[in-house]
Amino acid sequence: MDFFQVFILSIIQGITEFLPISSSGHLILLPELTDWPDQGLLMDVSVHVGTLLAVLLYFWRDTKGLFLGFFATLGIRPAKMAVRGTLYDRLFMVIVIATLPVVGFGYLIKTMDWNDPMRNATVIGVTSIVFGLLLYVVDQKCERRRGVENVGIKEGLFMGLAQAIALIPGTSRSGITMTAGRYLGMRREDAARFSMLMAIPTILAAGTLLIKDALEAGYNDTIGDALIGGTTSFVVAIATIHFLMQWLKQASMTIFVVYRVLLGAGLLYWVYG
Repeated sequence: MDFFQVFILSIIQGITEFLPISSSGHLILLPELTDWPDQGLLMDVSVHVGTLLAVLLYFWRDTKGLFLGFFATLGIRPAKMAVRGTLYDRLFMVIVIATLPVVGFGYLIKTMDWNDPMRNATVIGVTSIVFGLLLYVVDQKCERRRGVENVGIKEGLFMGLAQAIALIPGTSRSGITMTAGRYLGMRREDAARFSMLMAIPTILAAGTLLIKDALEAGYNDTIGDALIGGTTSFVVAIATIHFLMQWLKQASMTIFVVYRVLLGAGLLYWVYG
């Protein structure tokens, strides 16, 4: 891939990873619509690392808390910290449980070779519309009274099951987890915040698998391309997260729903029109 292709790919990853519009759907469609070569495993790893670092940095207080919560589960706690049972001790366990469904479903998809049949414009078009409209209905109808501090094991498992569905291209991991959060009565910005915290182990697991695949298969990408991709996706993702969090404090999800429906309709027309 040349510099322009790497740059565009990284921008798309940085924008779509956390907006409720499906990053995987856009990245699958890009080579189909442009005849560009597949981005390759090393590039996949670099843009995932970039977006992971973005969410870790933007929510650095939560990241620190979850890090300490991890050690607390091992019985290791700095003397200055309070007794067990703090928000981040519980939140760490909730996120672990929320991650289990996507790991299990992801393993099933990989072992059953279901991934490739789903990577097409028809699937992405249908899921973009269906889950976009679901997001609209839930966002408009449900209450806004709960925060991240109210998320328990049952709520985390529910959002984790929703996250597993996002392995179907076009569904949008952030979109369906925000939908689940809004269904549970979470405020928009809290649903988005928890969705992004859920993304930390998910992106980490996906990146680890990509690294494994890259080492096994070898790769043709250059380290320079990977650095450009990772840096660009990091910067764009930081800006995107900030935009989303500010937007949801004062507006609804409707703008993203409109985009999803138009995208899905356009794809279905492109395939069948």
